[in-house]
Amino acid sequence: MHIVFVIANSTTVPYFKWFAEKASIDNTHKFTFVSLSNTKPQIIEDVGKYGWECYWYNFDFNSRKRGMVSSFFKLYKLFKKLQPDVVHTHLFDDSLPGLLAAKLAGIKKRVITKQDTTFHFYYAPNWVKADRFNNWNATDLIPVSKEAEEFILKHEKADPKKVTMIHHGIPSIVYTNQSEKYKNELIQMYGLEDKIIIGTVARLIEWKGYRFIIEAAKEVVKEYPNALFLFIGEGEQEPELKKLAEKHGVLDNIIFTGWMRREYIPSLYSILNVYAHAANSEPFGFVIPEAMMNSAPIVSTPTGSALDSISHKQNGYLVNYRNSDSLAEGILYTIKNGDSFKENGKQTALKMFEFDLMYNNYIKLYEK
Repeated sequence: MHIVFVIANSTTVPYFKWFAEKASIDNTHKFTFVSLSNTKPQIIEDVGKYGWECYWYNFDFNSRKRGMVSSFFKLYKLFKKLQPDVVHTHLFDDSLPGLLAAKLAGIKKRVITKQDTTFHFYYAPNWVKADRFNNWNATDLIPVSKEAEEFILKHEKADPKKVTMIHHGIPSIVYTNQSEKYKNELIQMYGLEDKIIIGTVARLIEWKGYRFIIEAAKEVVKEYPNALFLFIGEGEQEPELKKLAEKHGVLDNIIFTGWMRREYIPSLYSILNVYAHAANSEPFGFVIPEAMMNSAPIVSTPTGSALDSISHKQNGYLVNYRNSDSLAEGILYTIKNGDSFKENGKQTALKMFEFDLMYNNYIKLYEK
């Protein structure tokens, strides 16, 4: 069986590399990868070292409509040439041209992983019609969480017969590679000695809910003056968030770390008293299984992978959306009781979100 993966606007995709490696070990099915990007993608090297072909077509994100039209013709020509058994798209910008091209090229199995589900509905509602068009062109729709599944059935009017929910997966051996050296470096770098550490790893954008964490911090600091919040990420909202933190008198209790080296992240999770996640919505949310696998006690809104994996007060703590009081209550509870979440959360994540499970579920879907 020959499977073609297509993705736009991402020069490096970790799970493409994992699929390439796993498939080369299994040596049962053939994979080809396609990147639509305006710069030469790292994907070419990532999958090439396992013996798989990768095609790169120029795609300018700043001229999306033109890029999608151009990509359609290039992909149609490629699919006619390769005649794969499966074409699998992953984001809207590759799915719109990719699924239509695959359908017209006669590819019978056309799969879309609905990774950016909800974005158009909340931020560009005129494009929801295009999401529905993608669903029509696909033979199989893959939401990555139960919440995403319910969303595409309700708001995108998806055919239930096409829908198969498959969680994303991550290789635990890679994402739990902690280091005492890195832990000590982080403690020294950010002055974390004798602090209660609450961390968040996410872009600094509105829908990640940072403003509610800042408002909750005001209540947490009242009870724990040594509480320190680490905001790990970059984004357009940083100046606004700093002003908000200053307004609430907690700027000294928050460190905006900016981008952090990937190899530090598992060690970071391991030293947190609380991992706080306040997103308004997440199709999945990779940070939740990552943090859980590294035994970080989770406080999260009931979204994406958090909703599917967390049992309230058993392996984590679920809080209300857009509610700083609920978030503060959850953080304070977890500071006091979070040790009981660590092992339970880790075992849950290893059971639900290991990469091999994701890989095997996709292979079953392709073979069906």
